[in-house]
Amino acid sequence: MFNITGVIKKKFPEQQVSEKFRKRDFVLTDNSSQYPQHITFQLVQDRCSLIDGFNEGQEVKVFFNLRGREYTDKRTNEIRFFNTVEAWKIEGGAGQQQQAPAATSAPMPDITTFSSGDQNDDLPF
Repeated sequence: MFNITGVIKKKFPEQQVSEKFRKRDFVLTDNSSQYPQHITFQLVQDRCSLIDGFNEGQEVKVFFNLRGREYTDKRTNEIRFFNTVEAWKIEGGAGQQQQAPAATSAPMPDITTFSSGDQNDDLPF
């Protein structure tokens, strides 16, 4: 998990990429170094509306994950890699906050209920 504070430079409209996938991009300007950095963040699925309550020019704190994927081009059979900076929470001034709704998928299983059958294994956990 990472976070960065900057100013919203541009908000883009939501895109329906496929029947089951939608995304929305926005650009944040990071002025913390000598040269401003304009970073594109992506919101996906039910998180697309997180940016709605904020305006261009407003300072916000964005919480995000870095995502990396491998892709094989079907035309050339060339393997390519790409990265996505995926935002999941945005905070503005005066305690204004937009966070993704709780996950709707099933909770992770409690790993303490699983056993290898060997109570004397040498694993440190």
